[in-house]
Amino acid sequence: MPRGDGTGPQGGSGGGRGRMGGPFRAGSGGQCVCPSCGQTVSHAAGQPCNRVTCPKCGTTMTRG
Repeated sequence: MPRGDGTGPQGGSGGGRGRMGGPFRAGSGGQCVCPSCGQTVSHAAGQPCNRVTCPKCGTTMTRG
């Protein structure tokens, strides 16, 4: 039963898989890689790799 004095259990530790940090972030640098031919291009900030087509073969790129 709550006592109302602010001594209840604390919330989470903040260690989740959020968008802004941790081991799952992609960052602004890096390369976009073609899964078909292996061609790489620099990743542009604000432009997801899955929206970029390979300049060599036209396949949709992935983040590498």
